Amino acid sequence: MLTTAPRLRIRRPSPTTAEYTVTTLPPQTLPLRLLWLLLLFLRIFLSLVTLLIIYARWVQERSSFGAAPTPFSPLSLPPLLSLDRIIFLLDTFQDTPSGKLLASIAASVTLPVLVPVAGAVFYALSLRVHKEESLLVLRGLGVQTSESPATYLASAATRFIPTEKIQDILVNEAFRGFEVRYYLVVVVEGEEDVVVVFPGLLPKRKIVETVWRGVRECLYEGRGEDNRVMANEK
Repeated sequence: MLTTAPRLRIRRPSPTTAEYTVTTLPPQTLPLRLLWLLLLFLRIFLSLVTLLIIYARWVQERSSFGAAPTPFSPLSLPPLLSLDRIIFLLDTFQDTPSGKLLASIAASVTLPVLVPVAGAVFYALSLRVHKEESLLVLRGLGVQTSESPATYLASAATRFIPTEKIQDILVNEAFRGFEVRYYLVVVVEGEEDVVVVFPGLLPKRKIVETVWRGVRECLYEGRGEDNRVMANEK
């Protein structure tokens, strides 16, 4: 329900610009929005629990070396937006039943196990549920490919190819297992390897051909060569 088969979204901000996005994100219905909100709260909750367990273990390690926490008087609390205030709130939470439960969990796990497990939890919570790849076409300038990262902690991988470097844009076919897959490629001048568009999702043939026609129309509109290609297709 959170993902779907790769589908195409087309956006045309201007007559000379077109953006083709292939995504596994389903249409945003109300139940899906509520599910995404629930997933967001779950990510935040599990992240806070993991952080509190790590802090509880840090307090235990600090106490084992004889370092006592700094006491704060209720009448002289540290400033609201300060590190001391955060530590005060964390220490206060440690005295609650929930804090004691997390402290007992932290004490039952050795440090060499706790650190990598916490890292794995944070990584899993940062993973994106859906994948998105796009192709931005700017007439007279070139094309830009973009691929969403696997996690929310990384930035999208993009590449811009100027028009003068584009030799051709083709639809190729290849075998993937026992299945024939069609994919869009950009032939770049001076490079041995072609640039594959939507390499991670590899959408169906209908989507690939739709993008191919749209890209050529946007890039080469008005050129006799491309007009002949489109006429032959018809």
